[in-house]
Amino acid sequence: MVRYEVRGALKTDEDQLLEVAHHLDTVNLPDDREEIRDILKHASDSFTGAIKDPRRRQYVFVLVDDEKKKIIGTSMIIGQLGRRDAPYIYLDVIQEERYSATIDKHFNHTTLNIGYSFAGPTEIGGLVLSPDYRRVPERLGLFISYVRFLYIKAHRDLFRDEILAELLPSLESDGTSYLWDALGRNFTDMSYADADRLSKKNKEFIKGLFPEGTIYASLLPKQAQDVIGKVGAQTRGVEKMLRRIGFRYAERVDPFDGGPHFVAPTDEISLVQATHKVKVTKLLAKKEHARHRSLVGVDMPDEPHFRAVLTDFIADDFMAPANRDLVGKYINIASRAASFLFKRFGGKLGAIAPDGEGL
Repeated sequence: MVRYEVRGALKTDEDQLLEVAHHLDTVNLPDDREEIRDILKHASDSFTGAIKDPRRRQYVFVLVDDEKKKIIGTSMIIGQLGRRDAPYIYLDVIQEERYSATIDKHFNHTTLNIGYSFAGPTEIGGLVLSPDYRRVPERLGLFISYVRFLYIKAHRDLFRDEILAELLPSLESDGTSYLWDALGRNFTDMSYADADRLSKKNKEFIKGLFPEGTIYASLLPKQAQDVIGKVGAQTRGVEKMLRRIGFRYAERVDPFDGGPHFVAPTDEISLVQATHKVKVTKLLAKKEHARHRSLVGVDMPDEPHFRAVLTDFIADDFMAPANRDLVGKYINIASRAASFLFKRFGGKLGAIAPDGEGL
């Protein structure tokens, strides 16, 4: 019996997705019913292709505890961050040295410069896992996170050549952002929450009101300086995972809260490289020992359009370095996944990420 699965989000997931969003309440997954409803419609139109331009698509995945029939996590892919009508906006973080021989004084300054991109990267975000499931042995946080890279590789032509992840900095318990209060509020007369929420739909106010040119962070309160480019405690695990698979800090931060931006060339991400299309030839008997455990996903013509599970498998030839660039490989998967995979998918599987990157 397969207990946990990832699938494409459905419009009927509104109540449960709202409950998951309550745990974090971010701009990509806000704790707001109307916005959750809009996100689910956008996701449905993305999976079906009703949104013709891949750059405007937004795919939402949900992690389900099938035993309890409950959504316990979510993640998403945004086709392109930054377009002519909605630019990708960031602050470049630049280190500047100053020295005076007259008084023999040397200073290192952190400077901020606002930047815009109208043809930006694909973004991964919306990663949330219910607190009760964060310490289970199946490592579900990696499951719901990794599935995005599987989907990107399976549909490589739909996504950009660079992937971006915006990580949350440390925020106060009431949602206060010290950087926003020291900087953005002075130019917009808006609270952090209101500005962040508005920016999801309309970014004109940022371009129209934020100053151009260099801002010296040393002029800001120390509390504001301390959050620039720093990862909050709740996302340190995500940072570690991103660095492990090929992401790096881009020396850019979110203009609202100072959270760091991590980027990686799409085709150089280890999980993307380790994902391949395969065919299942048989199911393993319970007595057979499988040395590998991996994420297996499949596209479907009807809702939910995509499903993925964790399963054991045997594929010695598949794992050989000389064969990793091949497609149409054959694998044998664990029998306990049989009911789930064959009943729902007819035995036709899509892509797999070998545990060279181990879940």
